[in-house]
Amino acid sequence: MSVPQSVRKSEPFAADIAAFIASDTFPCVGAKSALRTGQVTVHEAGNFHAESGVERLHDKLSEFGDSLKDARGAVQTFICAFDRAELMSEEAFEQRLWAHLQALHDLDVERGHDWAEGVSTDPASPDFSVSIAGEGYFVVGLHPGASRPARRFCRPALVFNSHTQFEALRADGRYGRMQTIIREREIARVGSINPMLGNHGSRAQAPQFSGREVGEDWVCPFSVRTTS
Repeated sequence: MSVPQSVRKSEPFAADIAAFIASDTFPCVGAKSALRTGQVTVHEAGNFHAESGVERLHDKLSEFGDSLKDARGAVQTFICAFDRAELMSEEAFEQRLWAHLQALHDLDVERGHDWAEGVSTDPASPDFSVSIAGEGYFVVGLHPGASRPARRFCRPALVFNSHTQFEALRADGRYGRMQTIIREREIARVGSINPMLGNHGSRAQAPQFSGREVGEDWVCPFSVRTTS
C-alpha cells in the first residue's frame, strides 16, 4: 500500500506503521483518525534491547508534548518504533518496555521536570500515567509476540497517548463513542476484548501497558523518583 503523508517519517518505519494502523486487525479508531489527518508522529529508536537513544527520545517526546497545546481537538499520537527484533515472549517484551520507561523517567528527573499534573505517581492507581517533560502518557506496547492481534506488530513499538488528550476526549463525549467502536470491532474480529482493558480511570493503568494478561499480584517494575 502507499504510505499516507500523515505519517511524518521515512521508510521503512512509516510503511510498517501506516499499514498496521490502517489494517482491519487494528481496531483503534483514534489512531486511524490521527493517521488520516496527519497527526501521527513516528520516532525511530534503534535497538529495542538498549536504552542508548533515551536522550533523543526524551527530546522528541518533549517536542510532541509542546505540540499538544496547539492541537485544537485533533487526535494525536506519538509512536516510538524500534528496529525489527527476534520474536520475544510477552514477559520479555514487558521487561524491556518498563526498562525504556524507567530510563526515560530517570532522565526526566535529571533534567528537572516535575511529575505531570493531574496524574498519579502510583503505578497501582487508575490515575497513573508515565510523566515525560510534564505531560502524562498512557503507553501501548506493540510487538510480534503479542497474544492479542491488536498488539501484534512486526517490530517492537511504544505508543504514547496523552492523558490530557484522553480527558479532552472524555469531556466532549468522543472517548466513549470511540471506546464502544473499538470494543465492537475487537469482539467481531477475535471474539473478545483484551481482559486487561478497563474504562479510562476505572482500573489500574500500568498493567495494561504491555498488553500481557497479568493477575492481581502483578507488581509494576517501575520506580518513581523525585526531583531534588
